[in-house]
Amino acid sequence: MVSRRTTAATALGGALLLSLPAWLPDRVVALRMKVFARVNGDEGIPLPSAVFGADRFQEVYGHPAAGGRSKGAALSDLFWYWLAPGADVHQEHLEAGPRYDEVARRTLAILSGPSAELYAAAARATRRVLESADTGRIRSVRLRDLMMPVWAEFFYELVFREPCPAEARRLIVANATDVVDALKCTRPRHMRRRHRLTRYLLRRLAAGDVPHELPASLTRRQQAFYLQGTFFNTAVVQMSEAMAHLLLALAQHPDVQRKVADTPDDDRYLSHVMNETFRLFPLFGVAHRITTADIALDGLPTIPAGSVLTFSYPDYHATGHTDPERFAPERWATLSARNAHHIPFGVAANRPCPAWRLAPVVMRAATREVLARHVLDSPVRHTRSIPHRAPCLLLPRERPASRAARPALRTALAVRDRAEDVGRSLLQLVLGTWMVLDARRTKPATTYFARYDTEGRPLGAGAGREHGATACPYPGRGA
Repeated sequence: MVSRRTTAATALGGALLLSLPAWLPDRVVALRMKVFARVNGDEGIPLPSAVFGADRFQEVYGHPAAGGRSKGAALSDLFWYWLAPGADVHQEHLEAGPRYDEVARRTLAILSGPSAELYAAAARATRRVLESADTGRIRSVRLRDLMMPVWAEFFYELVFREPCPAEARRLIVANATDVVDALKCTRPRHMRRRHRLTRYLLRRLAAGDVPHELPASLTRRQQAFYLQGTFFNTAVVQMSEAMAHLLLALAQHPDVQRKVADTPDDDRYLSHVMNETFRLFPLFGVAHRITTADIALDGLPTIPAGSVLTFSYPDYHATGHTDPERFAPERWATLSARNAHHIPFGVAANRPCPAWRLAPVVMRAATREVLARHVLDSPVRHTRSIPHRAPCLLLPRERPASRAARPALRTALAVRDRAEDVGRSLLQLVLGTWMVLDARRTKPATTYFARYDTEGRPLGAGAGREHGATACPYPGRGA
């Protein structure tokens, strides 16, 4: 006969196991942040902070001396590691100078176009993807995964000015997924997937298939890296994440979703919804900048040259708003995004996102295409990093679920998500720690700047081979 002590121990063990989803993931995330901070050291002056408050955040961010991008910051090694191959010519990480200016001009030229044409292109891409996957039944999807092929097709068409073939879409989605999964620490890097896209782009460049003027200061291989990093990595990833946040917010606020769906021509209200989504769930977590000279500010300590500034978008967005944790699109009826603590696309004085004009236009198109076909519903946790890729129920708008089915499906989705959160948080701890240590070991940014100047020119006769002559000057280890 089982003793009372054994029964009690079994019951306690079962209760502990069942309670894991409620407390373990948050504890593991906190531990992971401590590990990252320990490995990366004390580098960085955080903003906003008790010393540099939110009221001075944009002043510091927009200061001319707060413009260093990669050289001189240990954090750069980690970001270059995640963005390989070609982080040395990635627009976000180029130092100020002629090469950056040329790259930025070419990016804006490719992203430009009449709003009506961009809107129509995004709507077409969304329709194609939704129609190809539609089964006419209720589906459980990951919103980021649902939107990734949409933006793969959209940006392919911007770059090549032709419909996106299936092969290219597969390569772009595999590349972008690998990058973002590594950034979220849910998967290790798989460099072979990324190199497949590089080889594809090199073939297209060699054939003269890119109808745009590309930066002449870059070699052909660097041009391939430029296209891969700017359009088929960052653009696809960020737009997929942005749409996942927006659609998940709509799924969790049915009154807002209903209003957006019922008034498809109301750009003003949908802009309020997007502003509120970006406020609560900014795409950027922390952006780091290196000061190129002392920054002297009235009433504040001088920030020495060579300092690493870490600008926290979530912390800044949480200040200056009434009831900041509440999702309230109506607040933007009286708020001005220009005057609020709100920088979804960065600061105008310090390299704002080049897609700041394009993104809202094409997001409106994609959102309306989704809501024209589906009702969204999701009970999962909504966090800025959405490592779960935003699980959601897609309910056919013309065939609503029964009153009994919908609660059951919501419960199943919530239980699955909380159970996955336990394993995922532990995986993020292990993989995140490993990748941080591997980046510190390989030192891609540090190694690069020991051989090249900020314009990509070799430092001295012994600096090595011509810049761009190899697949990557810091190959690291594929995973």
